Amino acid sequence: MTNPVPENREAENGLRFSSEPAFTITPPRKPLNTVITNCPPSGIRRFFDIAQSMENVISLGVGEPDFVTPWRIREAGIWSLEKGYTTYTSNSGLKSLRQKICAMMRRRYDAHYDPDTECLITVGVSEGLDLALRVVLNPGDEVLVPEPCYVSYIPCIEFAGGIAVPIKTDAEDGFRLHADRVAAAITPRTKAMLLGSPANPTGATQSREDLNRLVALANQHDFYLLSDEIYDRLTYVGTHTCLGSLPGARERTVVFNGFSKAYAMTGWRVGYICAPEPLTTLMTRVHQYTMLCAPHVSQIAAQEALENAESDVEAMVSEYDRRRRLFVNGLNEIGLDCYEPRGAFYAFPSIRRTGLSSEEFAERLLMEERVAVVPGSAFGPSGEGHVRCSYATALPQLEQALERMGRFVRRITTRSTENDAVSGVRR
Repeated sequence: MTNPVPENREAENGLRFSSEPAFTITPPRKPLNTVITNCPPSGIRRFFDIAQSMENVISLGVGEPDFVTPWRIREAGIWSLEKGYTTYTSNSGLKSLRQKICAMMRRRYDAHYDPDTECLITVGVSEGLDLALRVVLNPGDEVLVPEPCYVSYIPCIEFAGGIAVPIKTDAEDGFRLHADRVAAAITPRTKAMLLGSPANPTGATQSREDLNRLVALANQHDFYLLSDEIYDRLTYVGTHTCLGSLPGARERTVVFNGFSKAYAMTGWRVGYICAPEPLTTLMTRVHQYTMLCAPHVSQIAAQEALENAESDVEAMVSEYDRRRRLFVNGLNEIGLDCYEPRGAFYAFPSIRRTGLSSEEFAERLLMEERVAVVPGSAFGPSGEGHVRCSYATALPQLEQALERMGRFVRRITTRSTENDAVSGVRR
C-alpha cells in the first residue's frame, strides 16, 4: 500500500513559497565590449536598408552581382543535396576542392601551395580575414591599410585587438599605393599590411612593380602581407598579380579569395585562404572551434565552378566591362569626375563640385531621385568627396540611374551658381 501524498507538502515541511522571487532583479550594469559598442554600423547597409523601404529605387549600393549563379553550378548543388551530401566536411574543407584551388593558383598565377597544409576553405573571404587577423595580431599591433578601403577592414582589425593605420591614396593617380607613403607609416609596432587589389570601393589595381616595392618593405621591416584578391578575375586592364607569387612574398603572405564575385555565388559562402603552413595551421585551429567547416553542398558547387564554369565567368566579366565603360563615361559627361576603374565592379566618382558632403549627396540623391549610392566617407576619411556606385546591375538600370543622377547634379550645381551670384561669390 502506498503512502498518501500530503495535500500541502510545503506546509508539511514548514516551508513557505511565494510566487515572487526572493531577490531583486536588476538590469546588468557592467559594460559590454567597448571595441564592438564603439564600432559604427556599416555605412553601406544603412543606405541599402533605406532604399529597400522605398519604391522605384535604382540601387547602386551593395556590391553583389546581378547575375544568378550559373545553372551548371546550381545543378551541382542540387545533385549534392539529392545524394545526401549534407554532413560536415573536414575542418580544412574537401580535399578535392583544395586540390583544384591549388592547381588553379599554380596554373593561373604561378603561385605554389600544398593543398594538404597550405589551403583552408572558409565561409567566405570575410571569415578568412577574421581568422588571419586573429592569428597574426597581438593586442596593440598595427596594421597598415590603404584608404579608401572596404568597410570591414578596420573593424575586423580592431575586433582582433589591432590598430589600423590608414595610408591615403588619391584618385588623381588611380589610387596607386606609393611605397614612400607606406615606408613613412611603418613603426616598430607594424605587424601587417592589409590591402585589396582590385580594390573595393575604388576599383583600383596595384601594379606588379608597386607590389614588389611593398614586398621589399615587408621583408626589410618584417611584417605580414594580407592580400584580399576576391576580385582577381574582374580585372579589365592588364593582368592580375597574385601577391603570394612574387619573389620574397610567399612566406609572409596570406592570400584570400573565393567564389562570390566572379562566379556570382555570394549566398553560397565559400572562400579560401592560401598561406604558408605555420599560418594555415593556426588559422585552421581557430576555424575548427568557431566555424568548423564551410557548407558541404557549397563546396561541391565550388568544385563545379572551378571545373566547368570558365565560359560563364568570361561572359559575366565581358558584360561588367561593357557596363564599366558606359557608366564611367556617363558619370564624366554629367559632371562627376571619375577615373577609370581597372577592376572589381565599382565606380568612385568625385562629387566635390556639387558642394555637398558625400553623406549629403547620397541622402539627397536617394530621396530626390531614388538612386542609392554609398557615401565615400563609409570607406574612411580619404573617401570623402566621393561616392561608390556599383555597376553590377543591368545596363538599362545603369542608363536610367545616369539620367536621374544627371538631373540631380544639374539641379544642385544650378542652385549653387545662383546662390553664388546672389552673394557675389566668384568661382
